Amino acid sequence: MIIENEQFDEERALYGSDGIEAVGCSFDGPADGESAFKESSNIIARDCFFNLRYPFWHVKGLEISGSEMTELCRAAIWYSKEISVKDTKFHGIKALRECAEVNIENSDIKSPEFGWSVNGIRMSNSSAESEYFMMRSKGLEFDNVKLKGKYSFQYIKYATFTNCEFDTKDAFWHAQNVHIKNSIISGEYLAWYCENVTFENCTITGTQPFCYCKGLKLINCKMENADLAFEKSEVDADITTAVDSIKNPRSGKIRVKAVGEIIMNDPEAEGEVIIRG
Repeated sequence: MIIENEQFDEERALYGSDGIEAVGCSFDGPADGESAFKESSNIIARDCFFNLRYPFWHVKGLEISGSEMTELCRAAIWYSKEISVKDTKFHGIKALRECAEVNIENSDIKSPEFGWSVNGIRMSNSSAESEYFMMRSKGLEFDNVKLKGKYSFQYIKYATFTNCEFDTKDAFWHAQNVHIKNSIISGEYLAWYCENVTFENCTITGTQPFCYCKGLKLINCKMENADLAFEKSEVDADITTAVDSIKNPRSGKIRVKAVGEIIMNDPEAEGEVIIRG
């Protein structure tokens, strides 16, 4: 059933729907109702405006395109699966959480605490501003995504990132089994406590990166303004630039163009720093 150019503001306006296509509709108004499509399935929302809370909870089969979710559209998509979003604005807090099988393309995200505990998400050609972005999610595939915000990708598992640009503090803490390629990562305290994380052809900027890591790899990477790097980490690194300082790597080899200072004052630090010039 197609619904066109209608306005809905009542509580659970289309609760339990199956096979609804909403085109040019507005979910807004004085009744201030929540949960418009709760417990629904096979929903299409095209060129719609969402200004009320919790529109898509417990939805199976959801396609959103050309739509806007405002700052008042809190917690827009929770506990849902089989989700496709294109050309859409996510501007409400906690817009995506506890979902599965998600695909996001050409979209704009301004949403603190976005993407927590998601199982399987692809994101491409999109931008995001968020704190604690994608925390505790797994199965991530990102391509050409720009992010600005603190504490991103903490506790994630099984992820690949390609052609991305991240301006983010405390990113990838406790991350496991992650591969980042052809990307720019700027921010302090990068990837502490991570396991089996690889950076390939990346540019990395910021103080005290890569501490307390296990199975860390850097392949053909640049490091800028990076001091006190690799403290207590197990690391295999090929770095094509100079590093300001390296401190007490636990084990492995760090091949680097030059180092301003090598600090080895921990008796358990057995990592080797190789200057290639």
